[in-house]
Amino acid sequence: IINPKRNLPLAIVISLPTVLGVYLLTNLAYFTTLSPEEMAQSDAAVAFGHHHLGKAGWLLSLCVSLSCFGAVNGSLFTSARLFYVGGCRGQLPGVLGMVHTHFFTPVPSLVFTCAISMLYSFSNDIFSVINLFGFFNWLSVGMVITGMLWLRWKKPDLKRPIKIVAFVPVVFMLGCLFMIVVSFWAAPMQCLIGGTVVLTGLPFYFMNYKWKKPLRFTRFNSFCQKLMFCVTEEKNKNF
Repeated sequence: IINPKRNLPLAIVISLPTVLGVYLLTNLAYFTTLSPEEMAQSDAAVAFGHHHLGKAGWLLSLCVSLSCFGAVNGSLFTSARLFYVGGCRGQLPGVLGMVHTHFFTPVPSLVFTCAISMLYSFSNDIFSVINLFGFFNWLSVGMVITGMLWLRWKKPDLKRPIKIVAFVPVVFMLGCLFMIVVSFWAAPMQCLIGGTVVLTGLPFYFMNYKWKKPLRFTRFNSFCQKLMFCVTEEKNKNF
């Protein structure tokens, strides 16, 4: 990001109201066009498209598919950079903290993220996967925001290149709590499984962060470097 101190907050301030507005207007269009029975019996987007566009209603389904594809694509790239940061800080295997020599993208983390994501395709119940992923996603995000607020309170003098008023993360944390409670109420078994999956990360964290790796791990990192044309990134001290 060029000039992140200015452009990152600006991107968030512009994108969030835009996305919220689009979602509200879309739901408003559904509710004013379709009856409750139509929304319950079929896909709202498909019914809405056929109602207004007739035979060309498939165009709306195509737009929804492209939107989902874009959201998944963004999620994969974001998740990969989370693994990348963990690799850089020694909390995950060091190979995940490397970038491509030409494209400067965290290729090992991207490959790892795609491999983990492909495991979801083995499930024959997509709704269980959605409930499972939604629960531990909001749980993880909520814990991150809680940790940020704790640091704001306990260590107010830490260097913070980007800082916002505490009201925003507090509201966001309450929203995460609401999503966690609703998810647990709707699918308690999937949520318990999701919580267990999150807890399995603790031994891997201590194993990578505290344990001194043997030589064969260094050889594995070297093999991955040669295979994916990646190296450790030089750090930018300006940000």
